[in-house]
This record gives sequence, C-alpha cells and structure tokens, in this order.
Amino acid sequence: MDMSGEERIAAPRDAVWAALNDPEILKACIPGCQSLTMKSPTELEATVKIKIGPVSATFNGEVTLSDLNPPQSYTISGEGKGGIAGFAKGGADVTLAEDGNDTILSYTVKAQVGGKLAQLGSRLIDSTSKKLAAQFFTDLSERLNSGTNA
Repeated sequence: MDMSGEERIAAPRDAVWAALNDPEILKACIPGCQSLTMKSPTELEATVKIKIGPVSATFNGEVTLSDLNPPQSYTISGEGKGGIAGFAKGGADVTLAEDGNDTILSYTVKAQVGGKLAQLGSRLIDSTSKKLAAQFFTDLSERLNSGTNA
C-alpha cells in the first residue's frame, strides 16, 4: 500500500515538530493507540488496536525515527504483529514546511500487510488507512489549537 498527502496545520512548525516527537501527544492522536513508550529519542514501542473490515486486532510493535532534520523532516518506520490477524510494516517520510503562521505537513507512506489482513483486499485496507490518517491529523490539529500540547 502506498499513500501520500498533505495537511495544513494551524500551528507554527516548531510546535508541530514538538508534537510529532511527544509520545503523550502521539498516543492521544493515533487512533486505537493503547500505549506508546519512548525507549530512546529515536525508538518507541506501541500497542494499537484497530479494526479493518471484519478483522479486529491488537498490534504490538516498534517504531524507529531516522533521517532526523529538526524541525523540517524525518522518516518513521515500524513493524507490528497482530497475532492471527497478521502483520503490518512500513514507513513514512514526513516533511514540515512553514506557510505563514501555519505548517504544511507532507507525507509519503509505504506499507505492507500480511496474514488475514492481506486477504481483505487492498481497497478496504487503503480506505481504512486513509480514514485513520485523517483522524490522526484532525486530532493532532485540535490538540495543537487547544493549547493542550504544552
């Protein structure tokens, strides 16, 4: 699965960068995130429960941040295992650009799924992924605009 997009966030780039590197904010914004622990400045452990079509699974995985260029860009990659539901692995290149008082967040995602998830078909996985991404960006924007990111 490949997905890319651009989101306008009504917050300065430094604030968006800080939010994207804050485990508490990420935990609150990632749909279905049950836990997110920082193991090091570039490594996190996560537990996320999601439902794609008829398959509901809890994924345990690790996330790594690389190619860090604060506050402009990084690559986030990870792999999660969901038991009999299968696995998901992939990465995203994230870029932040200033646009007046706002920030334009651009992303390109490449991901693979296996197991029962892969049997669901790419259209269902793609549409669910887009919905989850939209929810993440909505929650992130609301959190930054409400001032609860401090």
